[in-house]
Amino acid sequence: MFWTDCRFEPAPAWDELRPLFAASRDAWRQGDREAALAADEAIHAEGLTLVPTTDGALITDFLIRIEGNVARFRH
Repeated sequence: MFWTDCRFEPAPAWDELRPLFAASRDAWRQGDREAALAADEAIHAEGLTLVPTTDGALITDFLIRIEGNVARFRH
């Protein structure tokens, strides 16, 4: 699985999800694998969906990192 970079445009629900992504990012940066995996599981549990801006199917099973206006994901 390769990482794909894309532009991130937050929707109103982003404020509720932002802490989960910050926890994941911080844990990975600190080398705390257990906390990072727990944060990634919490993100996955939210049932998020990636919606292509062009034709294509919704993506429901993926890993994602968001920082600023950049998202990186793999599926």
